[in-house]
Amino acid sequence: MKNLIRCALTVWMIAVCGLGCDDGTPDPTPDAGNPDVESPDAGTPDAGTPDSGTPDSGTPDSGIPDSGTPDAGYEWDGTYVPLEERGDNIDTGPLASCTRILMDDAGVAVPCGSPQSFDLSPCNRGTLSQISPDGIYSVRERPNGATLVSGFLSSGFQISTSGGVETAHGYPLVQKQVDSQTLYLTSLRTLTDGGTQLYAFAGCEAQSAEHLTGCYQTCTNGGQRRSFGSFDAVRTQRLSEPEMSGIQFVSEQKVALGTPMDIYVTKGHAYVVSSDHGPATEGGLTVIDVSDKAHPVVKKVVTLSGDNYWNSVWAKGDALYVGSAKHGVLVYDISNPADPQLVRGVPGDAFDVHTIYVDGNRMYAQASGANQVLIFDVSNPLDPVLLTRYTVPADGNGFGYPHDAFAYQNRLYINQMGQGYYVVDVTDGFNPLPLGSYTYDVQPFNPTHANAVGTFAGRTIAFEGGENTNAHLRVLDVTDPAHIVKIGEFAMRPQTSIHNMVLVGKRLYVAWYAEGLRVLDVSNPTQPRQIAYANTFRDSDPGRGEGLFVGAIGIRVPGDGYVYVVDMTRGLLIYREP
Repeated sequence: MKNLIRCALTVWMIAVCGLGCDDGTPDPTPDAGNPDVESPDAGTPDAGTPDSGTPDSGTPDSGIPDSGTPDAGYEWDGTYVPLEERGDNIDTGPLASCTRILMDDAGVAVPCGSPQSFDLSPCNRGTLSQISPDGIYSVRERPNGATLVSGFLSSGFQISTSGGVETAHGYPLVQKQVDSQTLYLTSLRTLTDGGTQLYAFAGCEAQSAEHLTGCYQTCTNGGQRRSFGSFDAVRTQRLSEPEMSGIQFVSEQKVALGTPMDIYVTKGHAYVVSSDHGPATEGGLTVIDVSDKAHPVVKKVVTLSGDNYWNSVWAKGDALYVGSAKHGVLVYDISNPADPQLVRGVPGDAFDVHTIYVDGNRMYAQASGANQVLIFDVSNPLDPVLLTRYTVPADGNGFGYPHDAFAYQNRLYINQMGQGYYVVDVTDGFNPLPLGSYTYDVQPFNPTHANAVGTFAGRTIAFEGGENTNAHLRVLDVTDPAHIVKIGEFAMRPQTSIHNMVLVGKRLYVAWYAEGLRVLDVSNPTQPRQIAYANTFRDSDPGRGEGLFVGAIGIRVPGDGYVYVVDMTRGLLIYREP
């Protein structure tokens, strides 16, 4: 399944293990007794901006409040109070009061994951009548145990009364009981070794019509291995919030090829890359004429045999750069913007390039599979020249890979997913020099994912977001990379995750998966505040699935007065800048 989205490889490895690995509980027996640049030789980057005109760069249910509204005309003076880093996964204990039962009163083993295996006696089950029997739910799971070592896990389920798709953990339901006192769901997965894994959810109580808690179990091969924990679920579509606020919808264009992942806008065209993620079987590039924003027109679809995972895209001059899982960076000639022509792949060997960032005459390609940042001179955009392959120094466990990067004032800010947020001096493109790093949630991995950097009150400020359950926005003072300080943060629901972000002046545009597009005023970076949003996730969209990685994933704000968002199901959405 390509680990859902490769940028979330670590999350899914942990999720699969956490849901299916042995938790130390043996299969019960009757006597048991108790029941996650100029030129290549100059080594100096051009200070210019990318051709797009802009360098890429709710409800706070997770416990981090919206910090208020700065006064009109407010200018931050650069002062702040350092904030404690608590990580994404702040464990407050079990999420529900239910427990599990291994043995019945007669000492007979209770089948793993069965309704009888959940002790719901402490629950207020009458409140479950609030929950709709139709809808998609995002789930945050807390494995049972005294210490939350692996962090919260993510999953989901969808239920229907009209014959629609019904799943749990991405697999078809095999049992379902939903009524005024009960929410019980199970799905079954067939393992590669021929075994089975059962996922079971049991509702405990509902806090509102969109929020419930309960307990879950996973049972491998009938219970030979099992795990148990509590969950906190929300309706993925935000029914209690209007579809949009502070922003105007312009148009929508379906992308038929694969699952849309990223977008770049130049020459009056939007270039959307897709992967074979989920049910999709073929990735590639969709070229959309957006000269008339209200009526986008698909002009061409580009595919490459055997290469179905295209995750990122950027343009400079007449060159379009595509991050490919098989061929590194694919270079296309877009002198005719509606008809891209393949030039070649760079650096020439087989590479999985996950993301691309262009700053002036430099291109930075994050090769996740090789754990390297490939630095190119793109003075001649159609003929990139490789300067060096930079490997971020590994931490003690040697785990991590460059997921994303942002270049600003001769520094490269790298989201080394699995390790932390790294700052590197790239003045000399042949010889990058590490300057400092910032880490959180190190055990078992650091989910840092995307960032954007700018100058505020004479200080260099970075906006950083992870990809994980409860991933939220961090604001970091990176003026001195050797001593990075957290100065602000902003969060949405803990069942959701950030994906990408773009900083335009003092506004931060965030593609926040199930939370859609979120626009934040960051004029006072210590107090980000939401000024506009657009919910892109709708239960009714054909092909919608459940889980953490659904909804808005790609975003560009090219300076033409519009915001371009890629939703994984709906395709290209165009809004007027607020």
